[in-house]
Amino acid sequence: MREMSDLTGHDFGDICINEPLAPHSSWKIGGPADIFIEPYNIEQISNILQYAKSENIPLVVIGNATNLLFCDDGVRGIVMRLGEKFSKVQVDDTHVHAEAGTSVPTLAKTVGALGLTGLEHTVGIPATLGGLVYMNGGSQGKCIGDHVRRVSAIDRSKGLINLSREECCFSYRHSSLQGTDQIVCTIDLELDYGDPDQISHEMQKIREIRQKKFPLDLPSCGSVFASSPSLQAEYAPPGKLVEDAGLKGFRIGNAQVSEYHANFIVNLGSAKAQDIISLVRHIRGVVHGHIGAWLETEARYIESNGKIVRLHEV
Repeated sequence: MREMSDLTGHDFGDICINEPLAPHSSWKIGGPADIFIEPYNIEQISNILQYAKSENIPLVVIGNATNLLFCDDGVRGIVMRLGEKFSKVQVDDTHVHAEAGTSVPTLAKTVGALGLTGLEHTVGIPATLGGLVYMNGGSQGKCIGDHVRRVSAIDRSKGLINLSREECCFSYRHSSLQGTDQIVCTIDLELDYGDPDQISHEMQKIREIRQKKFPLDLPSCGSVFASSPSLQAEYAPPGKLVEDAGLKGFRIGNAQVSEYHANFIVNLGSAKAQDIISLVRHIRGVVHGHIGAWLETEARYIESNGKIVRLHEV
């Protein structure tokens, strides 16, 4: 474990030492973090950032870690989780102000019950709002960025900043927040009026489709490989490409290409990060041999030094 000054007396939130990361990952994989912190407010987030900077300690920020693979050795530094302890929501007419740790499915159901439409497509995404905005995630061809009005973030060198929708530069599974030192803290959304019963019916239909289509009984990160309109137009969705390559059910160690949906890699019980990495590498090589193009990943890998890279770049 990295040596660091005494953590007592700091207003950080809830602190755990040598916290296993596997329980905090949707893949259920990962070694321990030297320090694991869950803050309750923006001031505590700022305090953690200042401490990490003064002690020269790597800092990783996560939400529900639904698209993250942690290193088997864990993280030698601080992992800060923005989750349910930082998840207050305020609704004013069609305007929603929410903290980054807000559960996306819970938010979709909450605003839907109030007759606000626009988030139905997110009801089955097991992410936090901050992570979804960072990735500009969504489903059914829709993205959360379509409804973002403003993002408040802490820039590790500038402090608290506000970004408009235009400044976030949203595009398919991308925002300008990626690759920066900015940590999403709060999000302002602008929704539309709708019929609560119709919204509820639509969300129920989406949940039923996901339950039938996706392997929800085993740990996974959801879709591993990124899709795009250009990929689908020229070839096919990633899952179809992997399936056509004959890789459904293929496994390395305890990591397996799902037999239900080939864009999912599931943990059969004791998979290691290296199993996932090796399987991704194998899939990319086989698919490239079939179509002459390389699949890229939505999933990210967190190295033991806290560096985050796209899984296919490992």
